[in-house]
Parts: sequence; C-alpha cells; structure tokens
Amino acid sequence: MLKIQSLCTGYGPIEVLHEVTLEAKSAEVVSILGSNGAGKSTLLKTISGILTPTKGSISLEDIIINGLEPSRIVKIGVVHVPEGRHIFPGLTVKDNLLLGGYFRDTEDNKKNMEFVMSTFPILKDRLKERAGMLSGGEQQMLALGRGLMGNPKLLLLDEPSLGLAPKITSEIFQIILDLAKQKEMGVLLVEQNAKKALEISDRGYVLINGRIALNGSSDELKNNPEVQKLYLGGKNV
Repeated sequence: MLKIQSLCTGYGPIEVLHEVTLEAKSAEVVSILGSNGAGKSTLLKTISGILTPTKGSISLEDIIINGLEPSRIVKIGVVHVPEGRHIFPGLTVKDNLLLGGYFRDTEDNKKNMEFVMSTFPILKDRLKERAGMLSGGEQQMLALGRGLMGNPKLLLLDEPSLGLAPKITSEIFQIILDLAKQKEMGVLLVEQNAKKALEISDRGYVLINGRIALNGSSDELKNNPEVQKLYLGGKNV
C-alpha cells in the first residue's frame, strides 16, 4: 500500500530525514519509534503533504503522492491525525466530525458518521456539546473519529496516547488495532509509548537522527537489546 523510497525532508536548509525507506500494508499497524527530534512527526507531515520532500518518493497504491497538495492527498486516502488532537473547541462534536468528511459526499458522510458512532458510542451522546468540554480521552476519540470521516486507506497517527491516563491509552490502542483489521486500513503509528505501540503493531521502524536504524517485526524489536535499552526501560515486554 504505502511505499516510501529514499525520502529526504527538511526545514529550509536543515535536512531532518535522510534516505528513509519504509512501507505499510493494508490492515497493518506499523510503529515508528524514536526519541524526541528523531524526525517522526516530520515523516508524517511529509507523507500528508504538509512538508515537501527534497528527494525520494512516496506512493499509495502505486500513486505517487509526494508534491501533491494536502487536500489532494486526503482525497486519495491518506488522513493525518496530528499530535495534540487539534480539534475545534468552540464547535460541536458533530461539526468537528463533519469537517473530517469535507471532501466526501453526503451519502459517504452518513455511512461514515454511523461507523464513527458505533466505534465511539460516547461521542453519540455528546454530538451537540462543544468539543472543548470533552475530557482528554474523549477529545482523542473525537480526533480519531474526525479522521475516520475521511474514509482513509492509510491513517497517520501522531502520539495518540499523549496526556492520557493508562486505562484510556489501552482503550485507544485497542480501538486503533480493531480499526486496522476491520477496515483493512494501513496505520502508521508514531508513539513515545514504545511498549504499547509494539503490543498492537505488526512491524516497526526505529528512527535515529532522521535515519532508519532498525526495522523488523514487533516481536523482533521487543527482543532487540538496543530497543529494550533505549525505549523499553531495559526490559523485554
């Protein structure tokens, strides 16, 4: 599904990603691990078109998407749920969700809204409330729901557990796994909580200073001494 070849991206003259090559398949959760500043969020921003690569290619189902406008990339099927949720607190929950379906027709939005309500029943009871009144976990569910309104083939998630209690984090991660399998979406997951990310992902990549340093199945990464030392507190999980 997603194929990235020799990708280089930066901010002005400063190159952040260096020759990054990776892939993600349908119905697969792929974790991107790395410390702060490793280039994880830059990678997602480049895939979604917020940043333009200086070298390399990004394709979704053999369609080259690098260099396209973000709106065009969304229409092709790539949806980015950014770090910090970025909901619209003054709008209702329903209006936030409808914004996620801006490029879809009325019938698609109706079907997608029904799916979001079944996935996040708590949002169904809060549709008329302002989004800013939701708890942190509910806001994250809203951000995910808004992403699903775009009917994505590939979902880019940036730190979905940020600021959430452990119980809510576990619930959110189980929902992410279920969505990937039920909807046959590819999910690219950027997450500081490496233990949780590897529990639900099929494979993973480790970014160090903008380069892919390690990759493999989640079990392989869990058992890698370097990953254990840097991201798992020195313990196997």
